[in-house]
Amino acid sequence: MQLYEDERLDYLLAEENLRIIQSPSVFAFSLDAVLLAKFAYVPIQKGHIIDLCTGNAVIPLLLSKRTHALITGVEIQERLHSMAERSISYNQLEDQIQVIHGDLKDMPQKLGHGKFDIVTCNPPYFLTPKKDEQNINEHFAIARHEIHCTLEDVIRVSSQLVRQGGKIALVHRPGRLLDIVTLMRKYKVEPKRLQFVYPKAGKEANTILIEGIKGGNADLKVLPPLFVYQDNNEYTKELESILYGKE
Repeated sequence: MQLYEDERLDYLLAEENLRIIQSPSVFAFSLDAVLLAKFAYVPIQKGHIIDLCTGNAVIPLLLSKRTHALITGVEIQERLHSMAERSISYNQLEDQIQVIHGDLKDMPQKLGHGKFDIVTCNPPYFLTPKKDEQNINEHFAIARHEIHCTLEDVIRVSSQLVRQGGKIALVHRPGRLLDIVTLMRKYKVEPKRLQFVYPKAGKEANTILIEGIKGGNADLKVLPPLFVYQDNNEYTKELESILYGKE
């Protein structure tokens, strides 16, 4: 398995038998992706999951330890798609995970409507700034800003791809919560679970995890808050359990 330029092969946190290709100048997964992979409902034995904006396939790789379902990732950036494919091959997961190099907006026509049981997505969080305000690193700019897809694109496409009664799980910023709920309902997805993530007690939430059901009834459950750090700036026990499998 070949590494290019500044790529490295990292252990995937608690999953000591999984490795993932990362690059400080192209892409390295964030805590948000790990939280989403833990938060999302997945069937244990069978089904079909699709992860949009998959990056280096961190979410499919993590989900492969929770389910035997088939997993499809979609990534628009060719370099990240290459990193994802090589990570999947290194971990010998080609029979369970495939990654498509393409635009998520094309996936309903390419893959079909209502073909998936679960959709997950860690999308770009920020509106696209003016050209001179964008990150000079194209990879970072595309991952962070709505350059190739908007929040509405993500939710519309997710609704098209998921079957009736299927689930859509997103990680995003609290400031977009009302936009997410409004768009979910516009595209017939009913928000069902919501969790706020806080850097530490006494701070404002900086991340949300939300899951909706296509065609579901109105009944939103707000889960207990998740705190990342203790007052001494060490991870909370709950975060250590998520990241490293510690009890």
